Amino acid sequence: MSGPGTWHAAPSTLDDMAFDLDDLVACLSLTEGAHGWEGANLDIGYHRVFGGQILAQALVAAASSAPDKSVKSMHVLFPREGDTARPVQYRVTPLQAGRTFATTEVIAHQDGKVVSVALVSLHAAEDGLDRNEAPPSVGPPEDAELVDLGMVPWETRLAGGVDLASREVGSAELRWWSRTPPIGDGTALHQALLAHATDLTVIGTALRPFDGLSQADSTVTLHTAVTSHTLWFHRPFRVDGWLLIAQEAPVVAHGRAYGRGDVFAGDRLVASFAQESMVRRIEPA
Repeated sequence: MSGPGTWHAAPSTLDDMAFDLDDLVACLSLTEGAHGWEGANLDIGYHRVFGGQILAQALVAAASSAPDKSVKSMHVLFPREGDTARPVQYRVTPLQAGRTFATTEVIAHQDGKVVSVALVSLHAAEDGLDRNEAPPSVGPPEDAELVDLGMVPWETRLAGGVDLASREVGSAELRWWSRTPPIGDGTALHQALLAHATDLTVIGTALRPFDGLSQADSTVTLHTAVTSHTLWFHRPFRVDGWLLIAQEAPVVAHGRAYGRGDVFAGDRLVASFAQESMVRRIEPA
């Protein structure tokens, strides 16, 4: 499940991260043990495992099941929060493997309790028809505002003057740029880092139309937690080049919020994602 939802005003540097990119990459180096693949937890200064970490580690675990293919989609449910004091184990069960497609189940657990369940589809690269809609026009990343998103330990910039910490009413849309420093090769690594980043901003986007609320109210006046997250990977990409994330959250109802987003590298749509979350007011004691 997602962590405490940390938003900060744009700093002059990126030195206030809860952890750095090296820490994140290190936690993706899973080790094989008696209970499946095991990954270390990021130190986020909070007892609950950040959902982006689980998405990233589950993707890496799934990719190990079909080394001749890459992840094309994954749907993840979060029935229980994880505890950062204990490592997460990932039990990988290949369900089907064909010439071009494969399906794998990845169950994350701690002390026998299920933290997340992922159904992952993998695909071998092949040629075919090719097109996509154009990305939104937001101007170059250099014109967007440098921000510290806390859980995304690399350069991020918000377009359109949006302040996610603001409690003023705004549209349920967000356009932001992402770029890591130069990083190594490996499709699963780049997919996992993007997956980690997509977990963070959807709840904040869904709260923008509500006067007096923002993601900064998580754990203060709101209970928030991601309940499911889905990713699709359309084309190869690198996270150390500029990626534009265009997202919207069209509905909040019955204690749940829903949002979706597209990821562009230049004019090419490379990935998409969707997320449902729990959003509840904390009633006064």
